[in-house]
Amino acid sequence: MQASKTPIIDSGSSEDKRAEIKAYFNDTWDIYERLFEVLKDDETYYLRPERLRHPLIFYFGHTATFFINKLMVSKHIENRIDPHLESMMAIGVDEMSWDDLDEAHYEWPSVDSVRDYRTKARELVNNMIDLMPISLPIGWQDPLWIILMGIEHERIHLETSSVLIRQLPIDQVRPHSEWPVCDDRSGAAPDNTLLPVEAGIVHQGRADGPSRTYGWDNEYGQLESRVTEFKASQYLVSNQEFLAFMKDGGYDTTEWWTTEGQQWLSYRQQQTTPCHPVFWVPDGEGSYRYRSMLEEIDMPWNWPVDANCHEAKAFCNWMSARHGKQIRLPTEAEWYRLYDSHVQEDHVDWVAAPGNINLEFWASSSPVDRFLLGNFGDIIGNVWQWTETAIDSLEGFKVHPAYDDFSVPTFDGRHNLIKGGSWISTGNEALRDSRYAFRRHFFQHAGFRYVESATAVDQTFNAYETDEQVSMYLEFHFGDEYFGVPNYPRACIEAIVERTGVSHLNRVLDIGCAVGRSSYELARIAERVDAVDFSTRFIRNALSLREHGQVRYLITDEGELTTLRTARLSELGFADVAGRVEFTQGDACNLKPIYADYDLVFGGNLIDRLYEPVRFLEDMHHRIRSGGFLVLSSPYTWLGDFTERQHWVGGFKEDGENLTTLDGLERVLSPHFEAVGEPQDVPFVIRETARKHQHTIAQLTCWRKL
Repeated sequence: MQASKTPIIDSGSSEDKRAEIKAYFNDTWDIYERLFEVLKDDETYYLRPERLRHPLIFYFGHTATFFINKLMVSKHIENRIDPHLESMMAIGVDEMSWDDLDEAHYEWPSVDSVRDYRTKARELVNNMIDLMPISLPIGWQDPLWIILMGIEHERIHLETSSVLIRQLPIDQVRPHSEWPVCDDRSGAAPDNTLLPVEAGIVHQGRADGPSRTYGWDNEYGQLESRVTEFKASQYLVSNQEFLAFMKDGGYDTTEWWTTEGQQWLSYRQQQTTPCHPVFWVPDGEGSYRYRSMLEEIDMPWNWPVDANCHEAKAFCNWMSARHGKQIRLPTEAEWYRLYDSHVQEDHVDWVAAPGNINLEFWASSSPVDRFLLGNFGDIIGNVWQWTETAIDSLEGFKVHPAYDDFSVPTFDGRHNLIKGGSWISTGNEALRDSRYAFRRHFFQHAGFRYVESATAVDQTFNAYETDEQVSMYLEFHFGDEYFGVPNYPRACIEAIVERTGVSHLNRVLDIGCAVGRSSYELARIAERVDAVDFSTRFIRNALSLREHGQVRYLITDEGELTTLRTARLSELGFADVAGRVEFTQGDACNLKPIYADYDLVFGGNLIDRLYEPVRFLEDMHHRIRSGGFLVLSSPYTWLGDFTERQHWVGGFKEDGENLTTLDGLERVLSPHFEAVGEPQDVPFVIRETARKHQHTIAQLTCWRKL
């Protein structure tokens, strides 16, 4: 089963491109659904083969809801198919650590209902492709870019779902003719030797302009690296080569493991004793069998080992000590140097794949010496290759507004890049420019090769926030007061306490929490605060402050001149209450059912930034207990960029008469709420530069649920 290639989007005729993208969409959809045909029965969809992630039913629906959610956010469609399903299946589990267990309870839909949803979503996207005007090159703002985003997103989940299926009990899957296992599995692994790779300059990054193919936002920008000469292992590390590490006590010798690796190893030893690679199956006789996606087979010792980054680094440290050489994983730049020296064409230009990739051969790994480019095996394909490099943005990086939580949450120094693709890597994953990263304990179809180099790895990392908008909000929430105007989030919470008369609450929702100051202020009077914002960039900084006790950011003084600021929980007085706040990303207009039974909901400067504020307001009486409060603050700055004119709550003439936002709020909320007191003006100042500030007056209103 060969997967079609990602389309070239900067040339050709519009109608040919329409047909090509439609075929690419449907091919991707079909392959993804064929993957789920390997499950034994409908009950298998609800198993959790990986305790840190959702059951498979989530991923079956998630890729379809992604199309609708992103088309809604980017305002290319006006109506949803199933708001409940699109909320439930919008966001997957972000495993923060290997021992974080998501115990949230979900009422998952039936398999048939998800299949029905997928049919409707497929029809909607096909109709859009048929009817939309197309001009080339296709850029970030085009609706087709969002559709391509959905296609490439589904191809990512084709791979990650196959890993979960590979972790299912073997009796929960069945063989499938479309997913064959390589039959070359009986030979001994070749001896692995170190071969030289010449020094050279490596250029990374897509230009800021029309792209030849779809790219994720982390691929844009520029980076030039001068790579000194090094030696790289001729082959990926095989199962046989890794066995030598195990026999020499590799899992029992802590000195081979990094500090983080030792913590993971301790956890792993509690789960599996003795430790072994995740897809090795003890045979009861002191040896191992091998788990492919759909079968347990005799151990193919000449196939690459599947390992996480901690295991790969421990192996390299063991090799260094054993051979007296400076052995480590390659950096991203070194992998590119190896690639550029041996791979002549990119994925879209291949006549046939030069490696076990793109589903062109098997639905499994293959011998490490099966595909050679020059003297090196598997420069691309077979399994992904871990690198020493933690993913970070390239110079000139910009967040794509329709998917701001794709790349930015990984820029934390904890996600290492994997390169080269695996046997099931298709589309964008198979391109040279692709940049994918996972937490170091994560299992993928990933292995590694090692290098010998005296060049030290640059482990410096962008440890401060440089996004200008986010930094402005961090200063707004945690920075200085300007012109005698009190801190706005604090002033709002003080007004809430005065207006409602409450000094202790059980459950509070801070919706539109931004970077979190109001959430921490609310935690002074509440046992639990659910803090939700649509922007993952905001949530990431709120989490960083809670987890690390501080957050650093740059504020603009003038031009390119900046000042580094640091906000500390201890200095702000929140250290004792920070544990009461739970930050998550979410859509205020489409909240999940778990957000309910609140004593108070606060929406600070929120309603005039929602795409359907009336929908949000009409939903609130379901979220708040009787006698509870809804508090809103807003400057009522209605703009079409955020809220289309027909969705404004007020600020326009109706039947020739003025309809203010306060009038609109009373109209929408009065069936379920009563106003508490008079509206209150709350001023605030936002610093843009040292000499430019925004002075604004918001109106705060309080409503009690009847």
